[in-house]
Amino acid sequence: MNIVDATDRTEKLDEGEAPSLLTIILDTNPHAWALLTESLSLSKAVANLLIFINAHIAINHANRVAVIASHAERAVWLFPAPARPRYESHADGVHSDGEDSEMQDREAANSDTPSQPRDDANKYRPFAHIEHVLLSSLRQLIDTTTTDALSSTPSTMIAGALTLALTYLSKQIQALPSAMTSAQFNYSDATAVAGGNELSADGSRNQPSMDLSSRILILSVSGDLANQYIPIMNSIFACQRLTIPIDILKLAGDTVFLQQAADATGGIYMALDNNSRAGFLQYLMFAYLADQAGREHLIMPGEGEGVDFRAACFCHRRIVDIGFVCSICLSIFCEPLQDNLCLTCGSHLSMGNYGQKPVVVPKRKKKKKRALADGGADTPASERSTPAP
Repeated sequence: MNIVDATDRTEKLDEGEAPSLLTIILDTNPHAWALLTESLSLSKAVANLLIFINAHIAINHANRVAVIASHAERAVWLFPAPARPRYESHADGVHSDGEDSEMQDREAANSDTPSQPRDDANKYRPFAHIEHVLLSSLRQLIDTTTTDALSSTPSTMIAGALTLALTYLSKQIQALPSAMTSAQFNYSDATAVAGGNELSADGSRNQPSMDLSSRILILSVSGDLANQYIPIMNSIFACQRLTIPIDILKLAGDTVFLQQAADATGGIYMALDNNSRAGFLQYLMFAYLADQAGREHLIMPGEGEGVDFRAACFCHRRIVDIGFVCSICLSIFCEPLQDNLCLTCGSHLSMGNYGQKPVVVPKRKKKKKRALADGGADTPASERSTPAP
C-alpha cells in the first residue's frame, strides 16, 4: 500500500549528481589592482566572476559556493555573509537581550543589510542573493580599509584565506545532511552565514551520505610572500591529503609556491599576460567550470606543461643550486644572512666554521727500500747467492 500512495518517497535518498562546493579566494590587494587598471579593473573582474558563479550554480541545484577576500591586512568573507554576534556589549557593560534584541532584529530586517537582497522579478532569486551579498561585503571591506593599513602592509593575506577555506570545507562536509532532498543550502535564505552548520531536529549532526566534491580557486594578483611560506605549505599539504584540488588563475606577479600547489593537489594553473587578461571570463568558463568528475573526461589546460621545481632563495628570488637552508622552517637563502637570523622564522642560525679553509693533513711519505748489489739484508735468505771460496 505504501508503494501505491508513495508515502515512502521522503525516505528515499537523492540518487542524483553529488553536490560540488567551489571556494573562491579573490586577491583584493589594492596595490596590485592599481597596476592592472588599464588591462583589467577590479570592478570588471568581479562582474565576470559573478557570471562564473552563476554558471556553477546553474549546473546543479545542489552546488554550493563561497567567496573569501584576501585583503592587505586580513582575510574577510564575502559570501556567505559573516556570522554576526546576537548579543552585543555596550559601553556600560550591559548586554542587549529581550526586547532590545528583538528591536535590533527588526531594524536589521528593515535596513539594507548584505543578507537582504532586493526583489527583482527579472533576476533569478539565488543569483540576485549572491550578487547582493558579495557586492555589499566587498564595498564594506573597501570602505573600512584605512590608508595606514595599506602603507604598513603592501602584501596580501593569502595564508589566512586558505585557512578559512579549509575550515569552511571541513564544516560543510561534516554538516552534509543525510537526505539531500530534505535539507539543501538555500541561497535565498537570509539567515545563511559563513561556516554555519546544519543540524537535525534533535540537535545532533547529520551523518554524510553523499560525497561533497570540493575545490579551491585562487585568483591571484600578488607575488609570492616569504613570510607566509610556512602556513601556505601547511595548507597545501592539508589539501593534498584531503584530495582537494587548488586551481590557480594568475593575473599578475611571479609565483612559485602556487604553481607547485596546483601540481601537488592536481589542480589547474594558468597565468595571464596583458593581452590575455581581456578574456578573463572565457578562461574561467572553459578551464575552471568543470569539477573533479567532469575533468576526468576532458583535456584540461596545463597538462603538457612542466612545473618549475627548482629552488628559489627567499631573499632575492634567485634560482640556486647550492644555498643555505634554515633548519627550523626549511627556508632557502643564496648567501649568508646578516646577524645569522632567518628572514622567515627569525631563528638564530649557527654558521659554524663557514668561510674558513679546511685543514689539509699531509700524507705520510713511504720510505723506499734500497736494492743491494750483493743481496744484503734486504734480500731473503733463499735468494742469496753462495759465496765463492
